[in-house]
Amino acid sequence: MTADAAPLLEVRDLKVHFPIRRGLLSRQVGSVHAVDGVSFSIAKGETLGLVGESGCGKSTTGLALMRLVTPTSGAVRLKGQDVAKLSPHELKTYRQRMQIVFQDPYSSLNPRQRVSDIIRAPLDIHRVGTVRERRAEVAALMARVGLRPDQAGNFPHQFSGGQRQRIGIARALAVRPELIICDEPVSALDVSVQAQILNLLVSLQRELGLSYLFISHDLGVVKHISDRVAVMYLGRIVEIASRDQLFAKPGHPYTELLLRSAPPAHPRDRRRYSTAAEDVPSATRIPSGCPFHPRCPLATDVCRAEMPPLAVRPDQRLLACHHR
Repeated sequence: MTADAAPLLEVRDLKVHFPIRRGLLSRQVGSVHAVDGVSFSIAKGETLGLVGESGCGKSTTGLALMRLVTPTSGAVRLKGQDVAKLSPHELKTYRQRMQIVFQDPYSSLNPRQRVSDIIRAPLDIHRVGTVRERRAEVAALMARVGLRPDQAGNFPHQFSGGQRQRIGIARALAVRPELIICDEPVSALDVSVQAQILNLLVSLQRELGLSYLFISHDLGVVKHISDRVAVMYLGRIVEIASRDQLFAKPGHPYTELLLRSAPPAHPRDRRRYSTAAEDVPSATRIPSGCPFHPRCPLATDVCRAEMPPLAVRPDQRLLACHHR
C-alpha cells in the first residue's frame, strides 16, 4: 500500500466544540472541546490509523469529516475541495466519494429492512444505474465481502456480528468511494472474526485502491493495518509517524504511555504497565499549555504555559512536544 505524494484528503485545524447549556433559558456556560485543532492528510491508497484513549475525539473527528456533525471551524479538503463550503446538493456528491463503516454492526443497520434493501439504499439515493442493475450490483457486493447472494432477503438479526459488519462494508462500497472512514469496525467482534474483517479490508484496498482512516483504540489492530499512525489526546494530534517508526521508537511521552499500557502479547512478557495513575482531564477543562503535562514525566514550566506546535522532526515524524 504505497501512498501517493498528493493527498487525497487534507484536514487543517479542524475543531468541533459542543456547547454546554444550563438553566431555564438554556444559556451556554461552557463547551466540550471534542476536537480542538486537528490536522493530518491521507494519500490515495494509504491507511492512516487514528489512536487514543476513549473520549479523546477520534470518532467525532470521523463524524466531522462526513459532516454528520458540523465542524466549529477548520478545513476538510477532498482533492482540494473544501467540504465546509459545499451546498446540500454538493454534499450529497461528496458523500458518494467518502463513506463510513460504524463501530456497532447491529445498531448501524435498520432491523426492519432486508439486507438487499440496506445495501441498495446508497444506489437508490444516488440514482446509480437502473433497478435491474442495482439488484445485480447488490448480489456482486455481497459476494465481494464474503456473503452469499441468497441471503439478500434476510434481516440483520439473522446474521452473526461479523456478517453484519460485512453488510456494513458492502453498503459503504456500493457507491464506489475513494476513502472509507472505519470507526472501530472490529472492536465489537471476536478476535478470530476481527482477523477476517481486517483481511477483508486489506484485500478490498488492494483491489479497489481505497484509502482508509482507521479509528481504533486497539494498538495491535492499528499496527496490523496502518501505513501511518496519528496519536490523539484530548482533541489534539500529538504525533504522526510511520507504523514501523512509531511502534519501534515512540516519540511523544503519551505515545509511550499508550504502548506501555497495552497488554503484553505473551504471558512471559514482564513489561510493566504504565504507572501514570492520574485521570484523564475533562474535555470541558483542558489544562493550559500542553494538555498532557499533568500526566507527563518530562513536564516543565514551559509545558504548563505554552502549547507545543505539531512540527516536523529530523526523522520526518510530526511531534507536538517541547522536549523531544
